[in-house]
Amino acid sequence: MGTHASFCKGTILRVFLSSSLLAIAVSLVPLSAQAQDAVPDGQEPPAQDGGATPPPAEDEDVIYVYGAALRGRVDAVQPPVLELDAEDIAAYGAGSIAELLEALGPQISSGRGRGGGGGPIILVNGVRISSFRELRSYPPEAIERTEVFTEEVAQQYGYSPDQRVVNIVLKSNFSSREIELEYGQPFDGGFSTQQVEGTYLRLAGQSRLNLNLEWQNSSPLTEGDRDILQADSQAPRIPGDPDPADFRTLVADTASLEGTVAWNTTLGAGTSLGLNASASRNDGLRLQGLDSVLLTDGAGNSVLRTFNVADPLAVDSRSTSYSAGASLNTDIGDWQITATADGTYGTSRTRTQARLDTLALVNAAAAGQLALDADLGQFADAGFDEAESDTYRIESLVTARTNPVRLPAGDVSLTLDAGYTGNGIDSRDTRNPLVVTELDRTRWSAGANASIPLTSRDEEFLGDVGNLSLNLQAGVDHLSDFGTLTDWSAGLTWGATDKLTFTATYVARDSAPSLTQLGGARITTPNVPIFDLTRGETVLVEVTSGGNPFLPAQSQSDWKFGVNWQLPFLENSSLQVEYFDNHSEDTTESFPLLTPAIEAAFADRVTRDATGRLTALDSSFVTFAEQDVRRLQVGLNLSGEIGAGRAAEAAAQGRGGPPAAAAPSAAPAPAAGAGQRGPGGGAGGFDPARFQQMRAQFCEAEPAALLELLNATLAASAAGETPPNGPDGQPLAIPPQMLQRLAGEDGRIDPERFAQIRERVCSAEAGQFAGRTGGQGGPPPGAGAGGPARGGGGGRGGRGGGGFGRFGGGPQDGTGRWFANLQYTYEIENTVLIADGLPLLDLLDGDALGGSSPRHTISLRGGVFKDGFGLFAFGNYRGASRIDGSGATGSTDLRFDDFATLSFRAFADLGQRTSLVEAVPFFEGTRISVGVDNVFDARQRVTDSTGAVPLRYQPFLIDPVGRRFEIEFRKLF
Repeated sequence: MGTHASFCKGTILRVFLSSSLLAIAVSLVPLSAQAQDAVPDGQEPPAQDGGATPPPAEDEDVIYVYGAALRGRVDAVQPPVLELDAEDIAAYGAGSIAELLEALGPQISSGRGRGGGGGPIILVNGVRISSFRELRSYPPEAIERTEVFTEEVAQQYGYSPDQRVVNIVLKSNFSSREIELEYGQPFDGGFSTQQVEGTYLRLAGQSRLNLNLEWQNSSPLTEGDRDILQADSQAPRIPGDPDPADFRTLVADTASLEGTVAWNTTLGAGTSLGLNASASRNDGLRLQGLDSVLLTDGAGNSVLRTFNVADPLAVDSRSTSYSAGASLNTDIGDWQITATADGTYGTSRTRTQARLDTLALVNAAAAGQLALDADLGQFADAGFDEAESDTYRIESLVTARTNPVRLPAGDVSLTLDAGYTGNGIDSRDTRNPLVVTELDRTRWSAGANASIPLTSRDEEFLGDVGNLSLNLQAGVDHLSDFGTLTDWSAGLTWGATDKLTFTATYVARDSAPSLTQLGGARITTPNVPIFDLTRGETVLVEVTSGGNPFLPAQSQSDWKFGVNWQLPFLENSSLQVEYFDNHSEDTTESFPLLTPAIEAAFADRVTRDATGRLTALDSSFVTFAEQDVRRLQVGLNLSGEIGAGRAAEAAAQGRGGPPAAAAPSAAPAPAAGAGQRGPGGGAGGFDPARFQQMRAQFCEAEPAALLELLNATLAASAAGETPPNGPDGQPLAIPPQMLQRLAGEDGRIDPERFAQIRERVCSAEAGQFAGRTGGQGGPPPGAGAGGPARGGGGGRGGRGGGGFGRFGGGPQDGTGRWFANLQYTYEIENTVLIADGLPLLDLLDGDALGGSSPRHTISLRGGVFKDGFGLFAFGNYRGASRIDGSGATGSTDLRFDDFATLSFRAFADLGQRTSLVEAVPFFEGTRISVGVDNVFDARQRVTDSTGAVPLRYQPFLIDPVGRRFEIEFRKLF
């Protein structure tokens, strides 16, 4: 952000970016009601040095306000599509950053590409991290603010523009120990889920330490629990045979345990190091029914026997994963360097109960050696088929960012990146003991991204046009198994006004299928229900999944046009409209739904018996020749405050903060960042007593000694150590974020700047500021002694700014927050050409790949938070669609009705109920949450051409859980 000139009637206000304590005082002075139209003749404008040096001379008619760029902000020409401060985040009721991102849902997902919905890139304080595991368990109370940016910003950090960017700015000082217990189950019963999680977090300046241990468990749910009608009805069963529905799971029996440790520290001025590691284990058991055999009695009648109750057709899986990552951030000259490395090693093993030799049983029955009512349990266990795979992945990326050239419209931003990725997979299968798949790949990459300002209102260069910038990116990848692949993109961003921004981006990219798609272990699962559109029936099929070594590289070209309008009538509210046009060739996909067209294209993947009944399916990955997708996406983000707050109400009734003459004497103040409240406002409000203490520390101490003390405080904060007390023996009343803004690249305060600021602070009186705050005493965001007026709120008695006893850092003056987010997607085109010479499939007009494709989808989220109570609701709508059969005798169409779901979370911060805490101190720092998913127990209705529901699409097969409740207990210590 450069120097910004604003011309008001009567006076000129020039705003500088300045790392100075003057923001505590001078920025509280209201602008004069009288102003001039131009700079006085002969006066030189202040130096454009980012605000580091105040103007050499002052004019009594000019008010200079010094502020600082928001800590951790992303420097991008594209405005954020969503901004959340601490109060906004509190309204989501999330228990961790991972839960917060899940609650944000489609707002952080990209609409670019064939399927859209790609996950976001995560930044911390505006800097890349090695892995999301580094902070996913952080409590949301540790967040100062969150920003969501469009896909184009990803290129500035060395990524391709098909993911949105989420920048999480953490509080400078925060500490918490957290325990979270969670229980959930459907209203219909049948199974339950449990979760226990413990987290420790300490933030001290740039230093961070996080420990997390999480256990999750889910009991099984069977088709018998939901009275599912069975698909296998070839013949009547022998009376007394077990019901296979009791041995077929809708929800698998699973358990997982994961531990994570992450540590970040500073290595000196402008340099930080981060290390993290995790280990996890996941176990799962799902049942695929019972072994069965079709026997014939003496009269030639077929009878179905089910057996092996002791050993049902089970699929037992176990996977373990070990990961470690590192990140290094430093400045070299004018370059900001970020290097990350991340490695993962994983093993997986899948055991599938093998079938008995049913042919031998049939022959034994035909020879009279086996009676229909014989005890089939006498036959030996067939054992297990086992598939194993070992995978590893090592990836590193180095980015270097700088502003190499200054043009008339501003600075050019340049990002260079280079990376290495090595990964491999070894897979084995006992059904093919002589075949071992071993794939290894190395990938070297390099790229460059440049953002070039063309016009600028702030720089007064063709300002009538607005802010126009050009973004160019090019990259090259060399893969050991696919050779050299390239990508490039070009985009324009036009800020027509301060609130209206247009973007246009073109992306051309080649990419290779993953090693999992090429060489994943082939696993054969019995008794999988498949709806056969050709015959209009549901059958149990043996399905083989896994990799396909013959997949080619994919090429992709995308257009994106967008407009972002910051709504002028609501704070932090915006409307975003985006149009996507994607063309892909040689696309890799999972095997699609078995429609007549798909079967004709992949006839060798389908096995039928002599009667035409489907018996086996190879669902390994496939390639389509071309796919074209066009979609329109609209996002609306609204937010606002509820109530005027206790401070404003007090001011309206004439009960504002005490005048300066009545201000309490300077008393020992809590340590900077402790989250104390000023007498007239909420957290971060202007506190006359604290200002007087700061003024005394600045003005009564010997200047050289005080300067060294401030430098020692900065060094202690960077090292995560306890800072020294002030010259009066009391903790420094100077907020640490203000000290950080004073520091230069070497981490120390410039003596000349210190002398200038000391002179200004010592010449100011608290009364001249407190008397102009309207009784609320609150400075502008980022300027107050306690941190940002919105988003930095400490808690009741919070240690180190941690906000203990208070969730979300919400406002302490009684002001509440509300928000509403809506995203609507309209699919204009979605067509697929499987291969040259075959018909073009229209997925929006009866054809299908993985399932039906609705033209309309809507996601709606809303929440409110006030006085420690919150409610978060989210709903989803999916439009109607259909899948056409072949039209031949026996074939059928499928119609998928539109449907909507609504869910909510309600939560209460018991720590804010003073009487309750006094009666039961344990409730300090405690929050109780209750949630209900799918409130109306809605499920999509699927019918065939006759209006009947096929067995494969029974409501409980589509969604076995339905309406579900969840209770969460969370406590910060």
